[in-house]
Amino acid sequence: MTLQRRILIFAVSLAVLTAVGLIAVLRASSAAHEKDRTRADGPRTDRGDVSLAPDAGGRRIVFRNMAWGPHRDELATVAADAPERARTVSGVSCLRFHAAGGTGICLQADRSGVQDGYRAVVLDARLKEVSARPLAGIPTRARVSPDGHLAAWTVFVGGDSYAGTDFSTRTSVLDLRTGRFDASLEDFTIHKDGKPYRSADVNFWGVTFAADERTFYATMATGGRTHLVRGDLAGRTVTTLRENVECPSLSPDGTRVVFKKRVAGLPAEAPWRLHVLDLASGAETPLAEERSVDDQVVWTDRGTVVYSLPGDFGADLYAVPADGSGAPARLMDSALAPAFLG
Repeated sequence: MTLQRRILIFAVSLAVLTAVGLIAVLRASSAAHEKDRTRADGPRTDRGDVSLAPDAGGRRIVFRNMAWGPHRDELATVAADAPERARTVSGVSCLRFHAAGGTGICLQADRSGVQDGYRAVVLDARLKEVSARPLAGIPTRARVSPDGHLAAWTVFVGGDSYAGTDFSTRTSVLDLRTGRFDASLEDFTIHKDGKPYRSADVNFWGVTFAADERTFYATMATGGRTHLVRGDLAGRTVTTLRENVECPSLSPDGTRVVFKKRVAGLPAEAPWRLHVLDLASGAETPLAEERSVDDQVVWTDRGTVVYSLPGDFGADLYAVPADGSGAPARLMDSALAPAFLG
C-alpha cells in the first residue's frame, strides 16, 4: 500500500470518527435542551401513578398535559387547590379525555395498523385499558357519566371545525354495565318542535349526562341551526329544547347547563360567548369571559366553570364564576381536557 493511500484512509477514518462524535454531541445537546425547555417553558413533570379513583388523595385535576417535552399529551394530575405545582404524568397519551366515577374515556391516535387512525379507550381507575373501539374520524369531544357507567364521544367525519357549517360529526354512547353500544345518535328518534323529525343533515355533538344515567343533553344541528336536545337512552329519543346552544355541560345539581352561544356581529371564526341556561326558568346568563370559547366546559363545583383557550403550547385553562359575576382567571398553563375528581 502506498504512503499516499495510507494517508487517504487515515483522513477518511478521522473524518468519520469526527462526524460520529459530532452527532453524539448534538444529540446530547438536543436532549438537554429538550429537558431545559420543559423546565423553562412550563411546569415541572414527574413520572408517577395517576388514579381516577374518587377517593385517591383528595380533590385533584386529571388532564392532558400540553407542556412541551417528553410527556406532552400524557394524562397528568395535580392537586385541585395547587394547580401550579409539579405535575405527575402517567405515560398514557390522549387527544381528548374525561373521567368520572373511577372511569376514564381516552380518545387517542392509533398507529398499530397499516394506516394511522384513532380509537376510543375505556380506562379503569388505574388507567388500565378496559376496552377499545375504532373511531370513524378525528376526536373532538368526550364525556363520562357522573357514576362512571356511561361514556360518550364525538368525532369529525367531514370537516374539522365547528365555526363553519361544512362539517359532519358522529356521536356514540357506550353503556359499560351492559355493553350496549349506540354507534350514532342519528339513529335515535327525533322530536323537534313537538313533532317527529327526520333530515339527512342532522349532526349531534357534545353529550353531557344527568345523574340518573338515562337522561343526557347534547347539541343537534340541522337546517343551519343548532339546538339543545334532551335525550333518553332507554327510549332512544331526543327532544329539542332551545335554539343556539352548543356543547352543553350539565351542572353538578342538574339544574343548569353552561354552553357556547353564537352571538351576532362576532367574527365567523370566533363567534361564541359562554352562557349558563337555567333549565327550569329558561333564563340565560352571559358569563364574564368575553373571548370566544370553542370548548365543552366543565364544572369544578356548583359555582365555577373551567374551559380552554389557545395558549403558547396549544391550550391553557381558565376559570370563571357561573353566575355572570367576577372575571376570568388563568387556572393552568399548557393543559387541556380537565376532569375534577375526588
